[in-house]
Amino acid sequence: MTTKPLLSLISALLLTSPAFAGVYYSGDSRNELPAEWAGFLRDQRALRLAADPKNAGFNAFIPLRDTAVDALVKLAAKRDPSADELADLGALHMRMGQPEKAIGVLRAANRTHPEHFRIAANLGTAWQQSGDLAQAAAALEEAVRLAPKEHKAVEELHLKLVRGRLMEKKGTAPFDDLFGASFSGEAGTMGAKEKAKLPANALALVQELALLLPFDARLLWHLAELANAHGDVRTAANLLDGAVVELGLSNEVARTRRARYRAAADELAKKDEHGTHKGTLKFASGRVFKTLIDESKLPKADPQGTNPLPWSALAETALTKKFEPKFLKYIADLDGKSVSFTGFLQPSRNGDGLTEFLITESPIGCWFCESPGATQVVWVELAEGETLDFTRRPIQVTGKLELNRTDAESHMFRVVNAKVKGVE
Repeated sequence: MTTKPLLSLISALLLTSPAFAGVYYSGDSRNELPAEWAGFLRDQRALRLAADPKNAGFNAFIPLRDTAVDALVKLAAKRDPSADELADLGALHMRMGQPEKAIGVLRAANRTHPEHFRIAANLGTAWQQSGDLAQAAAALEEAVRLAPKEHKAVEELHLKLVRGRLMEKKGTAPFDDLFGASFSGEAGTMGAKEKAKLPANALALVQELALLLPFDARLLWHLAELANAHGDVRTAANLLDGAVVELGLSNEVARTRRARYRAAADELAKKDEHGTHKGTLKFASGRVFKTLIDESKLPKADPQGTNPLPWSALAETALTKKFEPKFLKYIADLDGKSVSFTGFLQPSRNGDGLTEFLITESPIGCWFCESPGATQVVWVELAEGETLDFTRRPIQVTGKLELNRTDAESHMFRVVNAKVKGVE
């Protein structure tokens, strides 16, 4: 390690918080899992952007990456870092999509601190992210041995995942057998005997793994099967849409089940039976991260150009019971200015030729059941002569932002005179 002196660590690095399998970083402030689907998917996508920012498009502000850069610089300059600081340094490299650098830090740290749980767990994840499953398994065996009681179950499941993939034939990409339960039932169902094999915390455990490995399409597939097993076929269809469309899952079984769940979800939509398919899963929180925002990192609004409109900044809007929204300064400064952002279409009516609609950051299977909050939607009105056909793929919207400060019956964020294009 370098011998340059360290400036005082930012206070966030000194906080303790619920740790997630493999990537244990003391700077995170997180809620208890499982998180509701909309919040979970939003924050998992934030992790993907932190590791691979080229996909951000106009949403160029990436809170998790920006804070990681600052923390990484300060930790890398630390003279004689502690074991905890070395574990954090490895975690930050992984967050930024640098598993090889994480391995360099954590292997050396493991030699010096062989009984340190967080170093061993983070090293196992770094090896997995780099593609070396054999080394990952060896490190995770140590992590399981060293894990305190509150982390034992998820570390054991992580090791099971890696061992299972080591046994696969190259390129087969089957469904990960994490709990010994069959997920071969029909849409919206699972046999009672099979469901009994699932631990009570199955959803929380798999969400943790999916946050640990946010680019892993097969874990999103597993979450889809858990949703379906508990009667929520709409969410199952959306999760498999994400695994196939966003993360490129090519497994034929997954694609077949995606088509089955999507057909069942579409039938439910025709019946308009809201509330009968919400499922039986219980959630402990609305989202993963308590906040993603460091306001000092937000850019200055450009009155002449087109400004990024980050969902994470919109979500930080505070509301009182009397509808007195308090916007972040960056959002307030964008009022009346040109903005651009990406999201998913929620049409106000069925069919094509739409001229106005809602946009959400993540796809919503059922508006009545998943109920995004007022700060999680944007109302869009297209420019004169512009129309849009319905699509489930993400779209990019560019137009003038109008903030609603007084009318509790209307949408808080409106983008007018807008134009839309697809996102590759």
